[in-house]
Amino acid sequence: MALVLVTGAAGGLGRDTANALSGDGHDVVVHVRDPARLTEVGDTARWKGVVTGDLAEPDEIRGVARQASGFGRFDAVIHNAGVMNRPEDVTVNTVAPYLLTALMEKPARLVYLSSSMHRTGSTDLRQLTSGTASYDDTKLWVTALALAFASRWEGTSSHAVDPGWVPTRMGGRGAPDDLTAGHQTQVRLATHPDVTPSTGGYWYHQQVQTPHPASQDEEFQARLIQALEHRTGVPLD
Repeated sequence: MALVLVTGAAGGLGRDTANALSGDGHDVVVHVRDPARLTEVGDTARWKGVVTGDLAEPDEIRGVARQASGFGRFDAVIHNAGVMNRPEDVTVNTVAPYLLTALMEKPARLVYLSSSMHRTGSTDLRQLTSGTASYDDTKLWVTALALAFASRWEGTSSHAVDPGWVPTRMGGRGAPDDLTAGHQTQVRLATHPDVTPSTGGYWYHQQVQTPHPASQDEEFQARLIQALEHRTGVPLD
């Protein structure tokens, strides 16, 4: 049995991931921005706990880290929360995963939600500091973070997952990908025994894919981490 944190779990892929994990017998802590949505979906009885906070607000990101740390060291953290085409894209999609990772005790496994759109992201990190990054940029950067942590932290597996274009509130009803397949890779990477420490990759529907070259570039990874340290004031151990 694993202790797993899933961010952005009030609905969509996050909720599906949390429910699949709890259905398999794991202890799941869910993060939501608005706790009122949990009352609507009625799933709280199956979860070990709930943490709340708006990942678009740096102070609240720190609050989420403090709340989550109260449960002890997680076996896995799934950074599922994300937004698209909003002013807060860079904060929710890149800064929040970085801050939560930097502030919490290292888990055995890390999973970050990416997107096929990361392939058209920019390596111009001035857009990170100015807050003008596009969704594509933020997904390239979080993919690079995932692969950087895999190589930097011995004993921790860290992966990026493209869940596909699935029919969630973000993806829209007409999205063509399989909604069930959209969360199965995250569940596997968080709990399956064949996921070994110090491994990392970019996945789509349980298959390893080749990501944007910059995401695997150690020099770009280092510049990205430095830029995030400077923006947040929180160093990465």
